[in-house]
Amino acid sequence: MEANRFEFTSIVLLILLMVAPLWGAGRSGRAGRMNRWDQVIRMPGEADEPEENSTRWAVLVAGSKGYGNYRHQADVCHAYQILKRGGLKDENIVVFMYDDIASNELNPRPGIIINHPQGQDVYAGVPKDYTSQHVTSENLYAVLLGDKKAVKGGSGKVVDSKPNDRIFIYYSDHGGPGVLGMPNMPFLYANELMEVLKKKHASGSYKEMVIYVEACESGSVFEGMMPEDLNVYVTTASNAEESSWGTYCPGMDPAPPAEYLTCLGDLYSVSWMEDSETHNLKKETIAQQYTKVKERTSNYNTYNAGSHVMEYGNKSIKSETLYLYQGFDPATENFPPNKIHVDKRMDVVNQRDADLLFLWQRYKRSEEGSEKKTEILKQITEMMKHRIHLDGTIDMIGVLLFGPEKGPYILSSLRKPGSAIVDDWTCLKSMVRVFETHCGSLTQYGMKHMRAFANICNNGVSEATMEEACIVACGRHNSDEWHPSKREYSA
Repeated sequence: MEANRFEFTSIVLLILLMVAPLWGAGRSGRAGRMNRWDQVIRMPGEADEPEENSTRWAVLVAGSKGYGNYRHQADVCHAYQILKRGGLKDENIVVFMYDDIASNELNPRPGIIINHPQGQDVYAGVPKDYTSQHVTSENLYAVLLGDKKAVKGGSGKVVDSKPNDRIFIYYSDHGGPGVLGMPNMPFLYANELMEVLKKKHASGSYKEMVIYVEACESGSVFEGMMPEDLNVYVTTASNAEESSWGTYCPGMDPAPPAEYLTCLGDLYSVSWMEDSETHNLKKETIAQQYTKVKERTSNYNTYNAGSHVMEYGNKSIKSETLYLYQGFDPATENFPPNKIHVDKRMDVVNQRDADLLFLWQRYKRSEEGSEKKTEILKQITEMMKHRIHLDGTIDMIGVLLFGPEKGPYILSSLRKPGSAIVDDWTCLKSMVRVFETHCGSLTQYGMKHMRAFANICNNGVSEATMEEACIVACGRHNSDEWHPSKREYSA
C-alpha cells in the first residue's frame, strides 16, 4: 500500500513540474514575489497576486454630520487605516466625511477619533477629500464615474480607474427604504446609484467592484435593483425592512471610555473591520468574511437586537480573497484565515435612536439647574415632538388617501421579494417634496417613511391629491424649525 502511495505521489509531482511553466506564462514580471511553483501548489482560498497592471481603488463615505453621529465618521476613518496598512495609496483612496467630529467641542480627545472602547486613533492621516458642504450625492457620483469636471469643490480626486482595476466602496450612515443619507441634501436614491454603476460598467473602467453598506433598510437600495452582470458584489448591514444598529455606546457592554457621550461604531461595520484586522487577507475570502459578519451582525441570532446581512449582485466574486480589495498588512501574515474571534452578544441601539441616546447622556451629565441642561431638554423635547408629528401625519395622510381600514395596510405593505420599492422614482421624489413643503423635513428619523411615499406612488395617487392630503394633515402645524427652507429638501 505504501509503495502504491509513493508511486502515485511521484506521478502527481511529475505532472505538476511539467505544467508549472504553462501556469506561469505571461506572468514573468511577478517572479520576484511569487514563483511559478508557488502558483501551482497554492492552497485553495489563498490569494493570487493582482494583475501587474491592476490598481486597487477605494471610496469611503460617511453620510452624516453632528457629534451624535460620531460613529459613522469613526467607521470610515477606521476603514481608511485598514486599507492604508493594506498597501493602498492615498491617491487611490477617496474619503467623504463632514469632518466635524475630531475638533468638536464635545470630543473628549481633541483631534482624535476612536472606533472601539480600547481603540487607537483612527483619524490621523485620513485624506480630507470631500468635507463639509462638499459631501453630496452629486460629488459621489462624479467621483465614482471618474468625472473630474463634474466634481464641485473638494480635492478633485476621482476614481480614475482602468479596465483591470478593482474598486472597494464602503458607506456608513442612516438609511431608509430606497435611500441612503447624506449630510447635505438630497438623499442618495437607489435608482440614481444604479444608473451610476451601470454607466461605470459600460465605460469598461474596472474589472470588479465590492460594496459594503451600513444603514437602516440598506437592502432596499439593492433589492430588485442590482443587476448581476455588472461585476459588482454588494453586502448590506440589513435587509429591506429593518434597522441597522449602533454599538460601543455609553452604558453598554462593552462601553466606551467614561468621558464619551456617544456611540463609537456600528455593529455591521465594526464586525467586518475587526474581522479584517485579525486575519490574513491573502487567505480569507469575501465569502468567509460575509459568513462571519452575518453571524455577528445578527447578534448571534437575536434579531431583535441585530439585523440580517444581505448580499446582491455578482456572487461569484465572493470566492476571491479580501486582499484583492483591501490589501494585505504584513503584520497579519501568520494570522488564521477564518476564525471567529468574537462570540458574545453585543449591546446595541437602533440607528435612529442613537441621537436621542447621545442627547440623553448630555442631559444627565449637565449641571443641575444650568441653562445648558434646560437647553438640552428643549432639544430632546422638540425632537420627540417632531417625530410624533411625522408618524402621526403619515398615518393621517394614509387615511385621507385610502380610508381608515386600508390606509395603514397600504402605506406599510411590502412588495414581493426581489422587487424594488417603487416603479416610478420621479413620483417618489415629488411626493417627498410635497410632504416636506407642508409638513416639514423628514430628518434622519423620518427616512423610515420612504416606503409610505413609494406605496402612495405604487397606488396611482396624483401629486395634486397628495398635496391636498398634506395640506389637511399639516395645515395648522408650525414646522418653522423643520421647514426644508432651513434644512433643505430630501429629494
